[in-house]
Amino acid sequence: MNADLQVYNSLTRQKEVFKPLNHPRVGMYVCGPTVYNDVHLGNLRTFTSFDLIYRWLKELGYSVRYVRNITDVGHLENDADEGEDKIGKKARLEQLEPMEIVQRYTNGFHEVMRIFGNFPPSIEPTATGHIVEQIEMVKEIMSKGLAYEANGSVYFDVREFSKTQAYGELSGRQIDELMSGSRDLDGQSEKRDSLDFALWKKASPEHIMRWPSPWGEGFPGWHLECSVMSSKYLGMPFDIHGGGMDLKFPHHECEIAQNVAATGCSRPVQYWMHGNMLTLNGKKMSKSDGNFLLPGDLITGNHPLLSRGYSPQAIRFFFMQAHYGSTLDMSEEALQAAEKGYQRLSQAYTTLKGMPAEGNENPGVEAWAERCQKAMNDDFNSPILVAQLFEAAKWIQSAASGQLKLSPTALQTLKHEFERFFIRVLGLNEQQEGIGANRLEQVMELILEIRREARIKKDWGTSDLIRDRLGKAGIVVNDGKDTSSWQFEL
Repeated sequence: MNADLQVYNSLTRQKEVFKPLNHPRVGMYVCGPTVYNDVHLGNLRTFTSFDLIYRWLKELGYSVRYVRNITDVGHLENDADEGEDKIGKKARLEQLEPMEIVQRYTNGFHEVMRIFGNFPPSIEPTATGHIVEQIEMVKEIMSKGLAYEANGSVYFDVREFSKTQAYGELSGRQIDELMSGSRDLDGQSEKRDSLDFALWKKASPEHIMRWPSPWGEGFPGWHLECSVMSSKYLGMPFDIHGGGMDLKFPHHECEIAQNVAATGCSRPVQYWMHGNMLTLNGKKMSKSDGNFLLPGDLITGNHPLLSRGYSPQAIRFFFMQAHYGSTLDMSEEALQAAEKGYQRLSQAYTTLKGMPAEGNENPGVEAWAERCQKAMNDDFNSPILVAQLFEAAKWIQSAASGQLKLSPTALQTLKHEFERFFIRVLGLNEQQEGIGANRLEQVMELILEIRREARIKKDWGTSDLIRDRLGKAGIVVNDGKDTSSWQFEL
């Protein structure tokens, strides 16, 4: 267990030494998808970031309970508790049962997570599976005088809560500013204040998804599910709560208020962590502007913004080149650079696995491994780790060419640590390339066989032509006494 791990806490706005509440157990809750549509690239980046965090915590020896929910009810079209339920609307438009929509897009979400190498969570609860618990939490909050019923709906009383507790601390918003900036309701809403948010919504006659409650038939508010499921499976307080930067306000702010109101715990979550946004060609992704890609588009290349497809592992590597808390801009040029970088490291790993110890040199492998560990302990700094892996790739290239004679101890350490950080921590497993990688291997075997036959016939022109053309494509041919091998240019 490493005591040097530091985590940036969105609540305190500083890095803090990570000290789990129940060492060596860690509880981590991450807001999952609303399953009414295909998972988009911004979501994928967020979940991949928390997969990296999950992997490193486990690598440090912590026993992690990772809870990531599925929102299958209650997420309305806007944050003002107005409009249709997103899943209900999709079901109405497609003339399907809401649970058909939920199942379709949950399956799709799981497939995308698998393709991009993300581990499944320990528990994946659904909002509809916890209706009873949500009703009980609403009743508890009402009993504290911090919520009120209006025409069959129940709203959290932000103004009353703010008399004794902080509201807006996570997002850095002052309650006075929020109140002064809020519009007058003028009798157009059943809320007492526009800042108030729904704990339970009365179902209109056309609303498909509904459950009986003490206040009539309705459905839970979007924020409520995460408070209920995180506290049920992780207790209160718990260690880490994560999600996208866009969830800070109002979703996470409302979660905190609900948790404090229901349990009396003043700090329900010890470390709030937020992944930053993904932009496309320097702009926010927008379907209406055509500046929008889905994960499947990146793989197939079947999109006007792309000239070709990219492997899931190259895309994952692209994500890892930026810190999870930084904005990351995606472009085809950036993807191509990431693909080349991933291929360099993947080939270095392949070369390293079969490398024999041939000398007594050590270029500082132990210090290098410490730098890798230090990078991940510095708030999961994957770009620094990637830079260290490229440094090791240079040693591997030198050893493969005979310029560096690694000692057995240095080689063993390099093999162990490179695999640890490249495969287990970053999740860049070459085996996940699947059919594409296998086909490339078969094609290269054929090309090298043709070249070998040319060399036997002393057809040096054909032999050199194949070697030179492959070189221009970034593939290096290494000629041995009887055989030839290939690798991507390091």
